[in-house]
Amino acid sequence: MKLRTMLPAAAVAVTSLLLAAAPAFATSASETLNAGTLGFATTPGSVTFPATTLNGQDKTVTASQPLDIGDATGSGAGWNVTATSTLFKSGTNSLSAGATTITSSPGTPTCDTGATCTVGGATNVSYPYSLPAAATAPTATKMFNAPAGTGMGDQTVTPTWTLAIPGNAYAGSYTSTWTVSLVSAP
Repeated sequence: MKLRTMLPAAAVAVTSLLLAAAPAFATSASETLNAGTLGFATTPGSVTFPATTLNGQDKTVTASQPLDIGDATGSGAGWNVTATSTLFKSGTNSLSAGATTITSSPGTPTCDTGATCTVGGATNVSYPYSLPAAATAPTATKMFNAPAGTGMGDQTVTPTWTLAIPGNAYAGSYTSTWTVSLVSAP
């Protein structure tokens, strides 16, 4: 009788051991990341220098221009920002072709809120940078860049523009047309 009650209990114990020692199965997961685009996340805004009162002395005024760059290419190729412009003109009067500069590096870009990014590293642009200007905009030149392996994700770099106003400038409302482009590769 004892053997009969022990056999079912032994069978339950063996079955429990077999269930606990079931073999593991390997599986996999996958994801395809498709390349996005390189572009300004927001259109570069206009630069408005503060109004200046002439007094016969040379003056300089400054204005910042945030450039919100989105590199979703996933390539790590880097990028560069190029710029060109027309002369600052008021009627028939104009400021010199070298009137607009970025006197020092805008520094390291900052990641946009909610974005993980690899910020643009050390730029290979020399400062001060002089914005090309002529009656008809000349060939654009590189004003900032992100070397290969940097610049990925959404980030903002903010150059500070300096406008030189000579002491012999004519009074007036001066305007210039700027073209700012974002190009792949440093």
